[in-house]
Order: sequence, then structure tokens, then C-alpha cells
Amino acid sequence: MGGVSSPREESEPPSEPPSEPPSQPPSEGPGEPGPDRPPLSDRDLAVLALERRSWPGPGAKEREIRERLGITPTRYYQLLNALLDDERALAHDPVTVNRLRRVRAARRERR
Repeated sequence: MGGVSSPREESEPPSEPPSEPPSQPPSEGPGEPGPDRPPLSDRDLAVLALERRSWPGPGAKEREIRERLGITPTRYYQLLNALLDDERALAHDPVTVNRLRRVRAARRERR
């Protein structure tokens, strides 16, 4: 038994290592810039930074939007809404983006 192999073992071809899939470049994670995905703009980053802050009232936030970004609050909220759907924004600031996505979803449900 020790060194004698059975006829079945001798007739089986040696197993080949599994073929490996073709090498592909590592995929870019969400939010990571690549050839087709430029990084978030300075304005996009500023919008996210403003949303991270807490505000004493609506007037202070709108004033800061105009002074810091030089755009109207309406345009600001349009940009913010687009950022909430951008995976790069989610990768940059997941806590803020997910919080704002929940707020947006709750408002849509109430309509």
C-alpha cells in the first residue's frame, strides 16, 4: 500500500493549474479621478464644505453662498443636487452626502 499506486491514479492526466483571467488594470474606485473622471472641482468641494457646517438660520447660509461662491442660492442647490448623485462626492464626504441623500428622499416622499 505504501508506495504502490492504483491503476486509476496512473491513468489520470496531471491536473493543470486553473487558467487565470487576463490581467486588467485595477478598477478605479468611486470618486477616484481617472482618464474619464476628473476630480471634483474647487466649487464642488466648497459646496460640500458649506453643507458640512451647521447654520443658525437660512439667511446666514444664503449670504455665505453668495459671498463665498459668487452664485445665487438657486444655482447652489442645483449644483448640490447634482453632487448628491455623483459618486466622487460620495467618496469625498460620505457622511455629508448620505445625510443629504436621506433628507432629499424624505422630501420627495412627502410630495
